[in-house]
Amino acid sequence: MKTQSVHWADINADKIIREKGDKEVYVCASGITPSGTVHIGNFREIISVDLVVKALRNKGKKVRFIYSWDDYDVFRKVPVNMPDQDLLTEYLRKPITLVPDTKGSYRSYAEANEKDLEAILPVVGVVPEYLYQAERYRASEYAEGIRTALEKKDVIRALLDEHRTTPLPEDWMPVSVFSNFTDKDNTKVLSWDGEWGITYLCLDTDKEETVDIRKTSAVKLPWRIDWPMRWKEETVDFEPAGKDHHSEGGSFDTAIKVVEEVFGGMAPVTFQYDFIRIKGRGGKISSSSGEVISLADVLEVYPPEIVRYLFAGTRPNSEFAISFDLDVLKIYEDYDKCERIYFGEQKVNDKKKAKESRIYELSQVNSVPGKMPHQVPFRHLCNLLQIHNGDIDTVIGLLDDVQPEQIERLKVRTKCAWNWIREFSPEDFRFSLTGSNDKKIELNDMEIGAIKLLKE
Repeated sequence: MKTQSVHWADINADKIIREKGDKEVYVCASGITPSGTVHIGNFREIISVDLVVKALRNKGKKVRFIYSWDDYDVFRKVPVNMPDQDLLTEYLRKPITLVPDTKGSYRSYAEANEKDLEAILPVVGVVPEYLYQAERYRASEYAEGIRTALEKKDVIRALLDEHRTTPLPEDWMPVSVFSNFTDKDNTKVLSWDGEWGITYLCLDTDKEETVDIRKTSAVKLPWRIDWPMRWKEETVDFEPAGKDHHSEGGSFDTAIKVVEEVFGGMAPVTFQYDFIRIKGRGGKISSSSGEVISLADVLEVYPPEIVRYLFAGTRPNSEFAISFDLDVLKIYEDYDKCERIYFGEQKVNDKKKAKESRIYELSQVNSVPGKMPHQVPFRHLCNLLQIHNGDIDTVIGLLDDVQPEQIERLKVRTKCAWNWIREFSPEDFRFSLTGSNDKKIELNDMEIGAIKLLKE
């Protein structure tokens, strides 16, 4: 299907094709360290990649969408929302993949965070191929890349020093080692034999060991070198990054130079995305602290297609707020307007029609509905729910002309509306037609007469 380049995802898809040439398969990448619950700010990168992937596929291109779990990173901080804090403290400085899941559901703390996200992403239509970097490092799949970094350590040091106030020491090595004696990264690399052997000192035990990087699970590259190495290894064509990484002299600038000058690869096409604010709900967006707003939290208030709409309808380099306050009403209204424009129920000029229609297409989880979904204004839906004390089936039964194929979407919307009323709506928005007790209200003759007239 050919699409007009009226949306930022289509424009970036065109740029990828133009800069990377005609390829059999384009590789689009995203990833994160599972240091805690993956929050909605992290999701912005994932959905941004997904939208570009969708745009490429709409242009008839084959795409491999990879999502890397950097679960061989160091466990640096114990999140406040995890039980057994003292036990977890014992695992500081070890790989995240070795930290136990003290909630008891998974083999490790890393896996718990990974599987939570993997389970919910398909709900919003995101289905990447997952790469687990702990597995790859421990299987020595990156041995060649590690050796290349060691061979060109002086080049890497010079590139990193370009943006450092204090130069790296002459004996600096572009690798880190997890001690085989303690599993912690409190080590010092003593030497490299010019081939495959690395000798390190475990600072906690004062023991030395020489390991073969083709066989050991202990050696890995620091993140600023690991990232560009994997661009080359995975032939990544597109990967966005947050504005902190895209700052002048930041990690992305360094990675571009490292992939080209050290690994002989090419940097991916990219763009910068901005941060997300949260309105109407407490909580700081920080995975490692445990105080987060997750995708699951947002789906409590917004159906999947509206979650996608929030991101599809906003340029990545624009900051925006995900609201849990009264702005929820406007967001629903804006989505409904976009839907009416797509189906021709609301007339706008051709330029607006093309823009809103493309946003609507990219907002859908799978395919666009064959006919316009049944719309009920969100405010009216909230009133009906409160009149009927949250009885979703009764409320849907009151709606006119609802077709069987429209019911499922209506149920999701109605459930979200009821969640919002109970958890986030202002007190003055809420009402109930039933009192807190069953005592009958005494009416005089005039009041009874007025009610009889209303009934007639």
